[in-house]
Amino acid sequence: MAHKLATWPNAVTLARLACLPLFLWLLFANDDREAAAYLLGVLGTTDWIDGWLARRLDQRSEFGAVFDPAVDRLLFIVGVGSIVLDGAVPGWFGWAVVAREVFIGLLMLVGTALGMKRFPVNQWGKNYTFALMIAFPLLLLGASNAGWALGAKNAGWAIGVPGLVISYLTALVYVPQVVRGVRTARTSQSTSHSVST
Repeated sequence: MAHKLATWPNAVTLARLACLPLFLWLLFANDDREAAAYLLGVLGTTDWIDGWLARRLDQRSEFGAVFDPAVDRLLFIVGVGSIVLDGAVPGWFGWAVVAREVFIGLLMLVGTALGMKRFPVNQWGKNYTFALMIAFPLLLLGASNAGWALGAKNAGWAIGVPGLVISYLTALVYVPQVVRGVRTARTSQSTSHSVST
């Protein structure tokens, strides 16, 4: 896996990150929930493009493997937190999502710092992420003056509640995986130390 920074996948990830200030401006400065919802929906549903480009162009890199999920999590947390602050969704729902993301993000960070090998996101993790990335723009649209606001709101709740439940179930799966990963790393380090001495 190369260390290259200037790749098309990283450029796409950077472009998605650069849209975050525009989303915040639309939502808070311009008070345009509808436009902000559409932009957030585009950012969420294009999450797969950078990974696809990395595989298609054989431009996978160690930096991209860290940069892409970090940007995804940042977009997710800032997007959801902003929608909660805007009042478009109830606080309990939005902060439950943010708390889960922050907890798992810190868990992975600590696990990696302790020597855990990175492991791929499971399919349920991808499913809940995609569900919530669709649900929150719909809920924001549901709080706007758009012609189909009520339908968007109902669809957002229908997708969002199961997505939230699945997100916490996957968190329960990740915790023991991280613990096992750290234990394996420490065992390997102890064995290597014993052999070297």
